[in-house]
Amino acid sequence: MRFSRKLLLCTIIVLALALGFSGFYFVNYVFETSIEREIRQAMEESRILRFAFETAALNAPAKYDILADRTVEEIGHSLENGGSGRRLRISDENRRVIYGSSDFQGDGALLDQTDETVDTWQIFHLGEHYYIRTCMTTGVLDRLLYLETMRDVTEVFRERGLGFLVYRRVTMLMLFLGTFVMHGISSWLTRPIRLLTRATRRMAEGEYDYRARKVSDDEMGQLTMDFNRMANALEDNIAMLEDEIQAREHFVAAFAHELKTPLTAIIGYADMLRSHRLDEEKSFLSANYIYTEGKRLEAMSFRLLEIMVTRHGALELQKISADILFQYIHDMYVNNRTMRFHLKYDPGIVWVEPNLIKSVLINLIDNGCKASEPGSTIEVRGYQRRDSYRFCVRDHGMGIPKEEQEKITQAFYMVDKSRSRSRNGAGLGLALCAEILTLHGSRLEIESEIGKGTCMSFVLRGEGSRGVDGRGREKG
Repeated sequence: MRFSRKLLLCTIIVLALALGFSGFYFVNYVFETSIEREIRQAMEESRILRFAFETAALNAPAKYDILADRTVEEIGHSLENGGSGRRLRISDENRRVIYGSSDFQGDGALLDQTDETVDTWQIFHLGEHYYIRTCMTTGVLDRLLYLETMRDVTEVFRERGLGFLVYRRVTMLMLFLGTFVMHGISSWLTRPIRLLTRATRRMAEGEYDYRARKVSDDEMGQLTMDFNRMANALEDNIAMLEDEIQAREHFVAAFAHELKTPLTAIIGYADMLRSHRLDEEKSFLSANYIYTEGKRLEAMSFRLLEIMVTRHGALELQKISADILFQYIHDMYVNNRTMRFHLKYDPGIVWVEPNLIKSVLINLIDNGCKASEPGSTIEVRGYQRRDSYRFCVRDHGMGIPKEEQEKITQAFYMVDKSRSRSRNGAGLGLALCAEILTLHGSRLEIESEIGKGTCMSFVLRGEGSRGVDGRGREKG
């Protein structure tokens, strides 16, 4: 059953119970109030009759000091005829009826409960009529008598029945109208749920960009906003997974291509060495090509292994001086005669894993060398900031096209494949750098212009040295 129908059904049940109990209480309260009023009037009328009976008995001529039954009958007849519809019965102390109206009904059970100090009453029904019977004692001329009266209260009971009938009809009408009203209200209240259901169904069918429409500012509106935020996160995760799947497919394809070229050459030259007698020079060239391509495959496998280890390894950052890193670079390239290196840096402290950051710097410098002509200058700079430290490696080579800059950190991606392969490149250096910097909470920033060179930089968490003169240190 739909939630709106459940809500409608529960509301109608509650409304029916509320109207039923309230109607019963109201009608019954009115009935009880009317009955109490009739009882008071019946008792008051009985007292008036008793007073009239006692007055008439005292004024009646008597031969003896005891009131005669004949006199009681005459007084009773006179009292009955003196009031419209009045019914009464008079009995002596032995419960013997002296006078009674012709249509007076009732046994003598009420007499047993009545005495000189207690006046009693009861309600009983006879056929389709209801009556209030009262009983009280009266003492006249040393004689104890019981005076009983009957009052017709059928109209009160008829009004109660009519009240229940009217209220039942009103209740049914209210339930009928309430069903239509609550149907509209339940549909309006559950509209956000229907919209959310539609959104989940559309998303389950693959429309990840579909969003639920917010139609209220209450809790349901907040739920809709939370759902849309969840959908945004889900869409981002799905897009990220699709990008990763695409990247893996590209990685496998690139890896297969990178393997195919050197393996084809190795197999070809090895087959030539095996099947032909070559002179010493050709044999050396063939063996040298096999060796070169083998070393490139070895370097590529080592780089892939480094990337895998970096992704799944745990880092223990150390606080070291930037001077140590630049001294390491200086020692690595001080004897390089092909390129010119210019190192300039500010003193500072960085939180790093030293070996990994050294690998990043070496890769960036090697890439700069590959992109530059022999004799060009490679600049390595370090800038102290307030709570960080920036490293920059700049070359003056061919530059990187704008559309290529976002792809160069992908595994096996090379802007100039012929130049990179000629220098034993496999397109894995920058991919490794990106992984290492991610582990350090940083990223590779690229600024490049065709024909003017490239600047690759990254920022690491550091502790700025206060009082630094800003002139830095320079090595060349």
